[in-house]
Amino acid sequence: MKTLIKNAQIVNEGKIFKGDVLIENDLIAEISENIPAENIENIINAEGEFLIPGVIDDQVHFREPGLTHKGDIESESRAAVAGGVTSFIEQPNTVPNAVTQELLEEKYKIASKNSSANYSFSMGGTNDNLEEVLKTNPKNVAAIKLFLGSSTGNMLVDNPEILENIFSKVKMPICVHCEDEATIKNNTENYKSQYGEDIPVKFHHLIRSEEACYLSSSKAVELAKKTGARLHIYHLSTAKEMELFRNDIPLKDKKITAEVCVHHLHFTNEDYETKGALIKWNPAVKTETDKNGLWEALLDDRIDIIATDHAPHTLEEKSNQYLSCPSGAPLVQYSLQVMFEYCKNGKISLEKIVEKMCHNPAILFEIEKRGFIKEGYKADLVLINPNGKTTVSKENIQSKCGWSPLENETFHSEISHTFINGKLAYKKGEFSEKKFGERLLFSR
Repeated sequence: MKTLIKNAQIVNEGKIFKGDVLIENDLIAEISENIPAENIENIINAEGEFLIPGVIDDQVHFREPGLTHKGDIESESRAAVAGGVTSFIEQPNTVPNAVTQELLEEKYKIASKNSSANYSFSMGGTNDNLEEVLKTNPKNVAAIKLFLGSSTGNMLVDNPEILENIFSKVKMPICVHCEDEATIKNNTENYKSQYGEDIPVKFHHLIRSEEACYLSSSKAVELAKKTGARLHIYHLSTAKEMELFRNDIPLKDKKITAEVCVHHLHFTNEDYETKGALIKWNPAVKTETDKNGLWEALLDDRIDIIATDHAPHTLEEKSNQYLSCPSGAPLVQYSLQVMFEYCKNGKISLEKIVEKMCHNPAILFEIEKRGFIKEGYKADLVLINPNGKTTVSKENIQSKCGWSPLENETFHSEISHTFINGKLAYKKGEFSEKKFGERLLFSR
């Protein structure tokens, strides 16, 4: 099966150039200025559109198993594909938690049947499962995930000895959520004494504070330096934390890497007034100063990756009082368009977006043959129409929860085509009935 994409503005490795891309079966067979269209079944004229590698979102929560009233691999991977996300790495805090090899493999089995996008699932670490963690195959599992300060039941790793053991012995990427639990508890009690159970959500960033974030992430960095661990810190949210990261060496040589999520680049604490709990995330959306600090670090390469932390909840759950309202929101469908809007406004180049959302996740996790538009690589490709228009509404939201914190925002672009392993999975609002997602493999 051959598909030819003609006249696209190809975005790859810091350059934009006009050309054609030939897809043969699941691979990119040829990239050239002009590929003849003879004997080719499918021809797409991409004049005026940008062709980028598919986005790799390294941090999502698709809620399966155990929380499927909020979302599942089928619904959320569909949302991903509609947003130009062709591969995802999902987190272990499902029910049951993916903290044994058997439970981890169960998730892979579900995805092999139901995922529209390429998939990997991280293994979860706890205070008492080091043996299981060390059995993880680095060739077909993305990472080990640790919660270093978020109360997620058995998944909170707070034993210093265990932590040092994991950091010393695990050779693959260790991805961490960093917030200091003791600081958060103290802050919560302080606000409870003033407001009772119904704390106004506008204090969320002061409860899950800059101090809580910095205390935890600086300790993680210190431990990684001491043990030589390969550390990746998820969803950084403060300007202060940016001093922990460097930009003087290439990503492939970094042992300690950083990530920002779209919501921390897009919202500030001022938005709690209008959005309320819909933008309650852990770590919290913080101040304008923090947002500016994150943007600065993203643009100067102290931050390596842009992700989403896509985490759907029902609107009913989100309408609970502060202390019983869960943190998280769906974002995977619109992350690329949010970033493209910033590109249109001159905040960031498209080449830089592609670097942070496509190339760098592939480099950091050593994903086999994905993340670039190169001959011989998997044909995970996305066409963006820069003259399109998308308004986020209940009618076009694919996530099972049926809402988005971006509702009523208009993006001046359209994800027109998404190819997964050379197959057209999505085109202008229409999905393929077949699912083309594959398990990600790693060159380690």
